[in-house]
Amino acid sequence: GAFQKKGHSARILSPEEAERLAKDQVLVSEFKQLKLEKEAQKNWDLFYKRNSTNFFKDRHWTTREFQELKACREFADQKLTILEAGCGVGNCLFPLLEDDLNIFAYACDFSPRAVEYVKKNALYSTERCKVFQCDLTKDDLLENIPADSVDVVTLIFVLSAIHPDKMHLVLKNIYKILKPGKCVLFRDYGLYDHAMLRFKSGSKLGENFYVRQDGTRSYFFTAEFLSQLFKAEGYEQVVNEYVQRETVNRKEDLRVPRVFLQSKFQKP
Repeated sequence: GAFQKKGHSARILSPEEAERLAKDQVLVSEFKQLKLEKEAQKNWDLFYKRNSTNFFKDRHWTTREFQELKACREFADQKLTILEAGCGVGNCLFPLLEDDLNIFAYACDFSPRAVEYVKKNALYSTERCKVFQCDLTKDDLLENIPADSVDVVTLIFVLSAIHPDKMHLVLKNIYKILKPGKCVLFRDYGLYDHAMLRFKSGSKLGENFYVRQDGTRSYFFTAEFLSQLFKAEGYEQVVNEYVQRETVNRKEDLRVPRVFLQSKFQKP
């Protein structure tokens, strides 16, 4: 079972959790940090080599994030153009294209291997989808997508994998291809999510920023940080809230706190 609540306040740590996080102040060396940044693409490519298309479940978001795709239409069968930034192997993309026949999707990923998996998927059709490899922090999206042409951009569990110093570059890049008045839908890890509390000592790269054993990295967002990030690039905030879920495993009597940020920012 699980319960879920939404709101503007961050999760409150237990005294034990707070003590454990307070003790963990040693950062990964600068040399290793530079190496991780340099090898970020390689590490994600290896992740997809190991897991192929089996790691993430297909995400059927239609009742949550993607009700937005219905809401932003002026009439029922209006064709929409979307960009899935950081599409992975298509776990979000293909359920969406199946559920909504009036969508054309651009999709890109950092990992060349992930992009190949998307192209090999039986549901992939160039009439409904254009997928390409892209480092969102430095490759200009305008090389693949016309300016001001996209109705909705999805950023789902993508920004957390990027160094906090470079996140603004992603938002700047996306801004150019988004139509005025249209929005970015965001969902990612929130501060004090269970995944953040599980990192062992020696995994910390900076404030709320950690490295996994496979070399991939994860940032845990506060609503304030995310809001400042988007507003600094000219977006307006529509919704920005924490989603707190407690997943209960009754057999093992375990309660696991999950925290995500779910947000919507608009280009004026």
